[in-house]
Amino acid sequence: MIDPTVGSLRVNGATLHYEVRGQGPLLLLIPGGTGGTATFEDIVDGLAAEYTVATYDPRGMSRSTLDEPEAEQTVAEHAEDALRIIELLSPDEPVRVFGASSGAIVALHLLSAHPERVARVVAHEPPVVEILPDAADHRALLAHVRDTLRAQGLMPAMTVFAAGLKGDGESAPKPEIKLPPRASARAEQTMADLSYFVGRIVPGFMSYAPDIRRLKALSNRLALVGGQDSQGELPYRATARLAEHLGTDLLHFPGGHIGLTTHPTEFGESLRKTLRAWTSGSDVSGRIW
Repeated sequence: MIDPTVGSLRVNGATLHYEVRGQGPLLLLIPGGTGGTATFEDIVDGLAAEYTVATYDPRGMSRSTLDEPEAEQTVAEHAEDALRIIELLSPDEPVRVFGASSGAIVALHLLSAHPERVARVVAHEPPVVEILPDAADHRALLAHVRDTLRAQGLMPAMTVFAAGLKGDGESAPKPEIKLPPRASARAEQTMADLSYFVGRIVPGFMSYAPDIRRLKALSNRLALVGGQDSQGELPYRATARLAEHLGTDLLHFPGGHIGLTTHPTEFGESLRKTLRAWTSGSDVSGRIW
């Protein structure tokens, strides 16, 4: 693995840990869930052959510390963090951005709020559930998760949350997931950040409503991606619905919602192909990589 240049950046209310590899135009990778820079360790070297790749731990995760640990977390503030990294590493040129899950929500807001700084966005399964017809049911799910966390603790709350993400059960049965060795090794850090994620990130992010009119005007810069194995699950449904609102096709990458972790080689190649298609002027719509 390529040794990164490591830095820290003071932002409003936090200090961000970031890492940079490679050379070329800047590609910012925004992790989702409890992931930080380590989320991308299986794909970053391949991307660094073509781009200057920046990864970071979102505020409150891993090595990115909060000034106030109990501070409310918002999509807008996390997007401002991403903007600050862009301004530091690519002050003069708009950049390419990839976001996964909650990181994809950040990427959507970044594109909406600061389109002058963003050339392209690839958003993998942003769970923007507020745009779904049954959004009220998902608000009730978030309330149930919150109440379970307070009354029974983290793991019961995670059980409720995971069951809600599975959706309506109409999708085909999923094979048992076996994590690659490096992903398994990250389990300890994942567990360390899980309480913060469920208690602070999930409530603010899954109640976020994207600016659909704004995104539609910018849709030529946006590729929405679902997992080949995700159909019927909540994040996939939300992403597919957003694609319908924007009048764009939904791309498909290998694996499910955590395809980046379970199928890193294939996922990384799909991301490279999508970015290359834009660079060459090809149409990315409707592709299954």
